[in-house]
Amino acid sequence: MSHGSSYSIGRSSVPPHPTLSPGPARPLASGRPAAPPALRLLAAGVCCLVALGLVGVVFVWTEPGQWVDGLLLPRAERGGGYQQPGGLFGPATVVLRHFGQPALLAVLLTAVLAVGLLGRRLLPGVVGVGMVLAAVLAAGAAKSALPRPDLAVPDSTTHNSFPSGHVAVATALALAFLLAAPGAARRWLVVPGATGVSVIGAATMIAGWHRFSDVLGGVLLSMALFCLAAAALAVRSGGDAPRPSGGPSSGRVRRALVEAAVGLAVLVWAVRVLVPGLAAELRWGPFLAVLLATASTLLAVGVAAFLIRSVEFAKPVSTGRERAAGIDKYKIYS
Repeated sequence: MSHGSSYSIGRSSVPPHPTLSPGPARPLASGRPAAPPALRLLAAGVCCLVALGLVGVVFVWTEPGQWVDGLLLPRAERGGGYQQPGGLFGPATVVLRHFGQPALLAVLLTAVLAVGLLGRRLLPGVVGVGMVLAAVLAAGAAKSALPRPDLAVPDSTTHNSFPSGHVAVATALALAFLLAAPGAARRWLVVPGATGVSVIGAATMIAGWHRFSDVLGGVLLSMALFCLAAAALAVRSGGDAPRPSGGPSSGRVRRALVEAAVGLAVLVWAVRVLVPGLAAELRWGPFLAVLLATASTLLAVGVAAFLIRSVEFAKPVSTGRERAAGIDKYKIYS
């Protein structure tokens, strides 16, 4: 006769169910913190400044650069300017004349402030307005300070127009709306913003106001200002905290590629609608310059939206219930 309990101590008498038995441990998501958004934006701003300097040096101070500019946008047969013959010269001058009016610029800047105010992002709106004004001053200072040497290149003059102030302002306005808008609406502003900048860039080249390098320089100048301003806003709002990287995201890459393809198709269609007869009116050089400027603009605005895709420039506003919950939590743990 045995004494004591017949139950085994520390063991379960019920056999484990096959469906409830623990399987092999699954690897957790990578907790490696990604680079802070402010650091990425600062690096992108430095890259844009370097690219701006390279474009200026190559196209303004070298013979091959001046030759490429002249090949894409040859001088007119009469008058010595760069205005392109055809029926698009008149509409291009009308677009530039209206865009250069201070009243229209004031309305657009007010719209940037309104978007920021409605979304509780007044400071990003104010920074966006300052970014536009800085683009005006920087483009004017660069055109006045940079000399354009006479390298005896055909279809080239010594008048420096690098970078384009009109394109810099148009690009800065499109990027200012990205700063002031909420995160969910930024991707929907890429195509309209790039379309507006592309029309202004095409108009400056068709009217003979600027060369292709001037348009590219104006886009890069505003991109550099945007990245620096967004980095400062990210630091102030606390949006530069490093986040764990989720590993490779092929789905996001595919979606970005599809959106880029759709955006390019919509942009080309919009330019064709806004500037009818573009291919028929222009020679191959100016037409190629317009296409390259359009693609560069879409790439720049798209990259800008991608860089701030997960950055919230407005500090979260806590409600009364959330503040009360925070107080209770403090009392529990204190």
